[in-house]
Amino acid sequence: MGSALAQTLEQQGHTVAVVDQDPTAFRRLGSSFGGRRVTGVGFDQDTLREAGIEEAGAFAAVSSGDNSNIIAARVAREMFGIENVAARIYDPRRAEVYQRLGIPTVATVRWTADQMLRRLLPSGAEPLWRDPTGGVQLAEVHTSTAWVGHKISRIQEETGVRVAFLTRLGEAVLPTSQTVLQEGDLVHVMMRTDEIDKVEAVFAKGPEEEGGH
Repeated sequence: MGSALAQTLEQQGHTVAVVDQDPTAFRRLGSSFGGRRVTGVGFDQDTLREAGIEEAGAFAAVSSGDNSNIIAARVAREMFGIENVAARIYDPRRAEVYQRLGIPTVATVRWTADQMLRRLLPSGAEPLWRDPTGGVQLAEVHTSTAWVGHKISRIQEETGVRVAFLTRLGEAVLPTSQTVLQEGDLVHVMMRTDEIDKVEAVFAKGPEEEGGH
């Protein structure tokens, strides 16, 4: 995860430093990685200084140890004043505690389990974002295969939602009204919170018979 994160950030134009106790782990970064490679413990202040934390805009603690990650995240925030800090936590119960302490956490086991369940037992709508009033939300909606081959314009017309984007073969796609739904597409929509049940039912049922128009 650390190498993937580092490579993605560098590809987006950011300067990245990677800290790891095991120098052989840097091989995962590949020969094209141009950032710093610092051997040491992620919560050691001298190691962090060597990595350039005093000039850093963000810090991610993604080692395999929950305790190490939370200590490193707290050191980055409390000792060096880094505002954008995140810690990967495997234990979801710990993640909730640390979240309350003000350390943003990514509970990988819970997130992964939720994503797996979405694929194994697809149903309903999975909220991704809500506006501050709670009246509108962005959600991934389970979509009947009966919608495959139909245009986004028809889906929006019959469901009353706005299709915000599709996930197609792992890539996000911004659809137009002429975009046709393909098999395997994940549909993410903007809708009113009080209409979730109605929207879920229409997506699960499929389009109305052509003769009904």
